[in-house]
Amino acid sequence: MNKYIPLKELEVYQLSRELSRLAWGIYQEFSFEDKKVMGDQFVRSMDSVGANIAEGYGRYHCLDRIRFYYNARASLHESCDHWLELLHERQKISLEKYKLMNSVKEKLSLKLSNFINATYKLSDNEKK
Repeated sequence: MNKYIPLKELEVYQLSRELSRLAWGIYQEFSFEDKKVMGDQFVRSMDSVGANIAEGYGRYHCLDRIRFYYNARASLHESCDHWLELLHERQKISLEKYKLMNSVKEKLSLKLSNFINATYKLSDNEKK
């Protein structure tokens, strides 16, 4: 018997929300110009991670879910591997915040890959 786990209790979703919270804190400290040049995209891509996990989790078919989880993973790479790196390179965030966000990103990246794999396995089991 499968137990339904509420979205807010999924560690993968909790980690995405943690990154969004950290990103928002960074964004609020930016000047108007920095918000428009980099900050808006940084926050949007970061928020997109959790939004795609939530949307996928609400889908009925496993392959449909997986498509959104892949979108979440792509947004994670955009927000951290591009925007966070630019913010660090341009000295717009502290080294401490940069390291903290990268640490959470690494945990989330692993959890998200495992979540995708588990969803694939569920899809295989449904076919049997």
